[in-house]
Amino acid sequence: MARSFTRVLVSAARAGARASRRYEAAQRREASARARHQKQLEREYVKFEKENAKRAKQEYLELRIEEALELTNEDNEKFFYLNSGIINETLRIDDTINFETLKPKYKAPSEEIPEGMLVFPNEPEEETFINSVGKMPIWGYLFKSSKQIWIDKIEEAESNFKAAYEKWKSEVSKRKNEIELYKRELQEIKKKYDLDFQRKCQDVDDFKASYLSGDEESVSAYVSIVLENSDYLFDWDRDFKLAYNKDAGELLIEFKLPNIDIIPNVLEYKYIKTKDVIEEKFRKKADIDNCYKNLVTSLAIRTIHEVIEADQGGFISVVIFNGFVETIDKANGKTIFPILLSISVSKDEFANINLSRVEPIQCIQSLSAKISPSLSGLFPVKPIKEFSMVDKRYVTEQDIVSSLSNRPNLMDLNPFEFENLVTNLFSKMGLETKQTRSSKDGGIDAVAFDLRPVLGGKIVIQAKRYKNLVGVSAVRDLYGTMINEGATKGILVSTSWYGADAYTFSKDKPIELIDGSGLLYLLAQIGVEAEIIMPDPI
Repeated sequence: MARSFTRVLVSAARAGARASRRYEAAQRREASARARHQKQLEREYVKFEKENAKRAKQEYLELRIEEALELTNEDNEKFFYLNSGIINETLRIDDTINFETLKPKYKAPSEEIPEGMLVFPNEPEEETFINSVGKMPIWGYLFKSSKQIWIDKIEEAESNFKAAYEKWKSEVSKRKNEIELYKRELQEIKKKYDLDFQRKCQDVDDFKASYLSGDEESVSAYVSIVLENSDYLFDWDRDFKLAYNKDAGELLIEFKLPNIDIIPNVLEYKYIKTKDVIEEKFRKKADIDNCYKNLVTSLAIRTIHEVIEADQGGFISVVIFNGFVETIDKANGKTIFPILLSISVSKDEFANINLSRVEPIQCIQSLSAKISPSLSGLFPVKPIKEFSMVDKRYVTEQDIVSSLSNRPNLMDLNPFEFENLVTNLFSKMGLETKQTRSSKDGGIDAVAFDLRPVLGGKIVIQAKRYKNLVGVSAVRDLYGTMINEGATKGILVSTSWYGADAYTFSKDKPIELIDGSGLLYLLAQIGVEAEIIMPDPI
């Protein structure tokens, strides 16, 4: 039930944020289009008149010069923002979500009765009917028959009055009934509105409670609202995916970056009077490439900042950011999504950065991020952790569905079986592996050789069949083994997860950390379906 209302709430919140952003963007585009259209009308009018008047000609020239200047300023403003304004823009905003703002605003349905319904027919007056007959004519005093005719008319008028009065009472009664029915309908509408309003408010309260309890789905949902609310002066077709691991306090973000064509390639627009044209002076490719690099690195820093700043529950210890673009592979015409930047940073490490004074490229490099050697060439980098490696089969406690699964539970393997499994895994992946020794904790030490020239070398592999967090000491031990063995790389494989200190220690070293979900993913790649079900605590 909690997940259901969370999905509905988050979908509504994200849809609302997107709709708001699109509406504002549409308003700006519409205003800009109207302004451009108005300018165009003015220019066309002046151009028509320039042949007839010197003043009109001068006005035309001034408008064309103004047009060129406006185009130049518009592109330069955008270039400056994309080059150096992304981070500063968000520093003026508190990204923490106030849950009360997620609740709908109370706008009770109107309880007013339409004026037309309150208009009643006028009550008939007997005197009006009698007066319509008039006084008895003088002949009535002389002739009995004339008097009788007048009396008959009076009686008819009285009869008409009674009929009109009864009709009036009926119409008044009917109108009163209609008003009462309408009031009841209004009350029912308000009652339904109040119930729906209370339900939506309760959904938000439930979502807040779920988030504050550290529920993984709710934390991911909360972060998605944070990122949807992030507003950029110049936007693009943004998208992202999130995966949160509560045990490790790790948040993985796959973030869609803008393509390089978002950078304005014109440095200056200049009006050429002799040709009556506006010519373009293009920016240097190096300037565009550098701006794009600043943009990509700024987006990574800004996104990480927004997530960490908004973490009011204190659930996020490590943020992994993978920035990708959507483009076409010109070799085969297929859509591809190369990752151009990948970074892992702990909250404590990020807290030491003064974002108002950093250079984004240098900041990213100091955090040991992986960044494409050619962003404009869309050369991909290997992500620190792939989104597909976040495997939902990794569970913390056994349930009925899991107990019915035919997949082996890695935690049930004995140390020797686990050693063989990991050794075979890397053999299947193309490494020449040699198992060396077993350890008491069920892990293994193995040496592998990557036989590729230049890129290959000796690799030390250690596995930990743990049910709890793997601390930084295990990573330090692996690094020491690497140095002793003269290895070029170390791989630590665990059935559980790693802490923030482990990632911080390893990120500037040739060490790769593979957690439980990553292990399941790699096994699936070689056709081995497995799962990790932690034993119940004693």
